[in-house]
Amino acid sequence: MSRRVQLVVLCEDQQQRTFILQFLKKTRRNDPVLRVEMCPRNCGSAEQYVRKRFPKEVAEHHRRHVSQALIVMLDGDNCGVAARIAELEKACRKAKVRAGHPEEGVLVVVPTWRIETWLAYLNGETVDESRRNYPHLLRPRDCGPHVTQLVDMCQRRQLREPAPDSLVAACTEYRRWIANV
Repeated sequence: MSRRVQLVVLCEDQQQRTFILQFLKKTRRNDPVLRVEMCPRNCGSAEQYVRKRFPKEVAEHHRRHVSQALIVMLDGDNCGVAARIAELEKACRKAKVRAGHPEEGVLVVVPTWRIETWLAYLNGETVDESRRNYPHLLRPRDCGPHVTQLVDMCQRRQLREPAPDSLVAACTEYRRWIANV
C-alpha cells in the first residue's frame, strides 16, 4: 500500500507555481500540496527569496521527511543549473543545514534563463539557453498544453531533440526524486 506524500513547493513566481502544480496534477494525481512558498510581489529578487528560504525548508523537510517532499524551482538566469544549486548548498552550509537531495525527497529544478525557455521549447521551438528573452504567457494557467507536452515526453522517457540542458537535468533529477517519494 503506497502512502500519500505531502508536498511543499518553493518557487519564484506565479508562472513557476502554476507549471509545477499542473505537472504534479497530471503525473501524481492524489498527492496533496501542503503549501506553496512563493516570492511576494515587489519584494525584490525572487531568486534571492528562494535562496534564503531554501535552508529553512530543507531543515523542516529533514525533521518531517517521512511524510513530506520538497520541490524547489528557481531561475538559472546567466548562472546555469550547477551554479544555482551550488548557491543553494552554500546557503545551507551557512545556515548549518544539510542540503537535501532527490534521494531524500528534495527536488531542485533550475530552468535557464527562466521557465519561459522551457515553455518555448515545449511549444515546439528550438531554444538557446544563452538567450533570455523568450516571451511570457499572457496568463500563468496558459502553460497547460506545455505541461501536457512535457508529461508525454516524460512518460516516453525521451525529450524532443535538441532539448535544453536545464530541462534534461530537471528530468533526470525528477526521476531520482520520484523513486524516493
